[in-house]
Amino acid sequence: MTRELVNWKQEGKTAEVVIDNPPMNVLSFKVIGEMLECCREIEETPGCCAMVMTGAGDKAFMAGANIKEFPEMLNVSGATYRFTEKLHEVLLFIENMRIPTIAALNGYTLGGGLELALAFDIRVASEKAMLGQPEIKLGIFPGGGGTQRLPRLVGPSRAKEIMYSGEPISAVDAKRIGLVNQVVPHGEVLSASRELAEMYARRAGTALGLIKEAVNRGLQTTLEEGLKIEMDLFDRVFQTEDAGEGVQAFIEKRDPQFKDR
Repeated sequence: MTRELVNWKQEGKTAEVVIDNPPMNVLSFKVIGEMLECCREIEETPGCCAMVMTGAGDKAFMAGANIKEFPEMLNVSGATYRFTEKLHEVLLFIENMRIPTIAALNGYTLGGGLELALAFDIRVASEKAMLGQPEIKLGIFPGGGGTQRLPRLVGPSRAKEIMYSGEPISAVDAKRIGLVNQVVPHGEVLSASRELAEMYARRAGTALGLIKEAVNRGLQTTLEEGLKIEMDLFDRVFQTEDAGEGVQAFIEKRDPQFKDR
């Protein structure tokens, strides 16, 4: 199915999603809806073992939301709920997908674009990428999960610094504080992300999904409860065919042939 602003294709075991809303791939109701459709299709497609998302062109992953949609929300109590509910829906869906997800940040990653990137497991940034939450400059603040996901990733003090100032930071500084995982030469961000995705796709898919579940659920509770979650999921992974194959392959000194079950 071809959409207007967001589409995806399968390359081997990797799903590649492209946001194409020129010139800066800004977030809008339509982008949110099409992104959610794509992610649901990927989740239901056999053989998709990892997902990479990027922005079209070489200027921006996503340079924030479509500010032209904001005036209708001003001074109307509850008007933002429809927008933020849809945005939270797609970001939570991405965050909890069964497969590893990688955001390929090929340029400006600002506002809602950074909030989108925060929902991914891994972030790979171009050396020219700039990341930030500039909402304060409009007299508002991040409403797509930025106040919650950013502190969990870089710590509350760093997150407040980024949100209070509204100034973007470089990809190198983002890596230094743990906001991105890798910084690569401009023009190589998609190939580097594909390489990571292909490596993850060769791993045991069920175990990858359980790792994600253990981390995500554990972050929402205490360490003690998190350890109980880990114990339950660790027991579950030992009941899978892939666990038996992995152990046997190690004993026989050969590469495992995982079947994601």
